Amino acid sequence: MKITNFKLYQVPPRWLFLKIETDEGVVGWGEPVVEGRAHTVAACVTELMDYLIGQDPRKIEDHFQVLYRGGFYRGGPILMSAISGIEQALWDIKGKFYNMPVYEMLGGAVRDDIQVYSWIGGDRPQDVGAAAKEKAEAGFTAIKMNGTEEMNYIDSYSKVDAAVNRVAAIREAVGNEFGIGIDFHGRVHKAMAKILVKELEPYRPMFIEEPVLVENLEAFKEIANHTTTPIATGERNYTRWGFKQMLIDGTVDIIQPDLSHTGGILEAKKIATMAETFDVAVAPHAPLGPINLAASLQVDACTPNCIIQEQSLGIHYNKGSDLLDYLVDPTVFEYQSGSVKMPKGVGLGIEINEDRVKQAAKEGHQWKNPIWRHGDGTVAEW
Repeated sequence: MKITNFKLYQVPPRWLFLKIETDEGVVGWGEPVVEGRAHTVAACVTELMDYLIGQDPRKIEDHFQVLYRGGFYRGGPILMSAISGIEQALWDIKGKFYNMPVYEMLGGAVRDDIQVYSWIGGDRPQDVGAAAKEKAEAGFTAIKMNGTEEMNYIDSYSKVDAAVNRVAAIREAVGNEFGIGIDFHGRVHKAMAKILVKELEPYRPMFIEEPVLVENLEAFKEIANHTTTPIATGERNYTRWGFKQMLIDGTVDIIQPDLSHTGGILEAKKIATMAETFDVAVAPHAPLGPINLAASLQVDACTPNCIIQEQSLGIHYNKGSDLLDYLVDPTVFEYQSGSVKMPKGVGLGIEINEDRVKQAAKEGHQWKNPIWRHGDGTVAEW
């Protein structure tokens, strides 16, 4: 079997889909995208596919090694996202060829289902108490929210109070057993993060995500000393090497590799296995489309230290199109009692509605994240 062709589809709301074709008629789908840099990643995929045309798609480890190590410069969000989407599509082909789900080729299932969480509140969080109650009534058992708006290096306690009050409103609305993930989104700097994690602790968050930017890894230890709340991060880390030091430091409790950024399915599996040796849990980052989620579930299925799965249904980014819109059978992601069943289908376990994808690609998208500024005009972290 040989790779013969590929197609890229840039579809709303902010996604990029890749289809890889073979001479035996077996095709695979992947989702290679950096949010806000879809055109750039598409160019990178096109460049990498020059090598893969004519190759056997089943040689996934060797292809990863060539694509990653074959260039003198390596790593980073663009290259790794391009490799990730390609790698997902190769696994999809291999699973279809051998008539089994990807996770069967990675050791087999260790679970029947996994808990999922739903986003509430938007970029600038508001009305979160009512939104959390709606999610609970819809059957979800956990949510995630942005913890703050923009926050300066040293900022007012009124912003701290506002963040605490929002979490308090959720806890009052949904009770003590409901999971609350609080995403600082890298918006907060060390001094304010220490205050926030301490003030939020009485409300027993499920985790605090990206309390500071991951490039300030040395600050995680100091922040961890101010709380017993689990600390999560990793959506902006790529490959095993991007997670190595944070695991050695021992200040992160949950890692969040993104299957469309970190290097793909097998690389995420390797990262999760490495995390298991440090007694660290995994919660794959997945605010993207259905292929990204399908790939994440393949890793969840065969990885014992995966604890919860992000998913994007109804997320504030999904304007015009949503998670299920490009699937032939959307029931594959049917959530019951706050969990989703492991997919049983071959490959990634989903069937893409290519006609719908082609139609949506005519519209395309130009999604960019907003640029925020502080009151004095300086650029703020979004």
